[in-house]
Amino acid sequence: MTNQIVGTWRLLSCETRTSDGRVFQPLGANPVGDLVYTDNGFMSVAIMKSDRLRFQAGDIAGATPEEKIAAADSFISYCGSYKLEDHKVVHHVNVSFFPNWVGTDQVRFVELAGDRLTLSTPQMVVYGIEQVGYLIWERVATFSPQSEALYATTTT
Repeated sequence: MTNQIVGTWRLLSCETRTSDGRVFQPLGANPVGDLVYTDNGFMSVAIMKSDRLRFQAGDIAGATPEEKIAAADSFISYCGSYKLEDHKVVHHVNVSFFPNWVGTDQVRFVELAGDRLTLSTPQMVVYGIEQVGYLIWERVATFSPQSEALYATTTT
């Protein structure tokens, strides 16, 4: 596989599916996020629920325990290096919101059709249930100020 995934990608959907056909949207119906693959082998991803509540204190370190839990339950992010192997990409995680992923390799199966990239996971346990994650991304050709409106939906 040639490296056709280099670039910036905007999240279109995020869901998990069980072997018995159940479908979950762990980040809600309208998640937002960005995924970046560089031509020199680095990657970064951040995804979240679109309706996250702001901390009442307005202080990055001054949230209540409940606010911190809600923020943690609605956000996923990691970065590191990557390599392509056949129809999969292996992310070697250097930094992660989920500490258990630091130093691990996260495999994602790749389907690329034009400007749409679908990444799926091997089976994993989420909320105690074996599931496969499916994230659909759209290539971002260039930055435009209008794209910032996608992130302006955060609830106050």
